Amino acid sequence: MIMLKSAGEIDAMREAGRVVAAVHAAVRERAAVGVSLLKLDEVAREVMEEAGAGSSFFGYHPSFGAMPYPGVVCTSVNGVMLHGLPTPYRLRDGDLLSVDFGAHVDGWHADGAVSFTVGHARPEDLKLIRVAEETLAAGIAAAVPGGRMGDIGHAMSLVGRGAGYGMQNDFGGHGIGRAMHESPFVPNEARPGRGLRLRPGLVIAIEPSLMAGGGDDYEMAEDGWSVCSADGSRSAHVEHTVAITADGPVLLTVP
Repeated sequence: MIMLKSAGEIDAMREAGRVVAAVHAAVRERAAVGVSLLKLDEVAREVMEEAGAGSSFFGYHPSFGAMPYPGVVCTSVNGVMLHGLPTPYRLRDGDLLSVDFGAHVDGWHADGAVSFTVGHARPEDLKLIRVAEETLAAGIAAAVPGGRMGDIGHAMSLVGRGAGYGMQNDFGGHGIGRAMHESPFVPNEARPGRGLRLRPGLVIAIEPSLMAGGGDDYEMAEDGWSVCSADGSRSAHVEHTVAITADGPVLLTVP
């Protein structure tokens, strides 16, 4: 069932979104050569708990997960596209890091992801991240009342594929509210004019992920959680929680 949110409920979700933005800022600040992914999970946990928020990720156990998720933040490095576990791995110069985090406040969830480089950046990584952000922006711009869900995926695929990057459509966006994952599914790629009609009050997480090698294939790592590009190429993942309003899309995962 798709649940439309009132203006007051969207405001409540904005509080969780502010926590997501604060965690992203803190993790980006602390991410440096030699810092472990476990330490970044600790940083995220500290910011979350200081804000009085709870984790949307910790203990989450979907059908594809080998076990309940053990951290509060997903830290995906280089060829890991999604759901990278916080491990003792220490960041190296030039790593591309994607950070996905979800929080709930007073029972309302928000979810977001950012990608950035550590140390000396490769120009090709900076381009990949920039195009991923432009892909997300295109999807957000298409999230308007009267449009269709397919318009969002179509707008994103024009940008991501237009730049020559690979895109997968199995792990996409989702509705969000009282639960982290609600209906509907938000595709990364779709036909325009098709799918659910977009209405004010619908709140969705839009989250494209791009693979630099240009292929669409991915594989699950042995840890049972990490989703990796099949060709080993680097990946970028970005996400915002977006409320569709009569005045257009509104980002909730911002400071």
